[in-house]
Amino acid sequence: MHSRNAKLGLKLFSVYLVLYLGFVGINTFSTSTMELKPFAGINLAIWYGFALIVAAILLALIYGVMCDPSENEQTASAPSADASSDQEGGQA
Repeated sequence: MHSRNAKLGLKLFSVYLVLYLGFVGINTFSTSTMELKPFAGINLAIWYGFALIVAAILLALIYGVMCDPSENEQTASAPSADASSDQEGGQA
């Protein structure tokens, strides 16, 4: 069973994947399109690359805001088997 945070992460990753595949697709099948200079004399490849970086940061921020912290607290508060055996070993 997938947790809510994992599902959210996969959805946001899918959004980024579509953006990235668009970049790769244009570079593969229409290289002349990437040579266009739509703004400030900078070609589309550079603008698209910067947009991918900004999109990655925005998606990470969205994940950070929408992520359910109580789910992380549940897994963090549960002691691991290794930690409990280390504590027992230190007491003996």
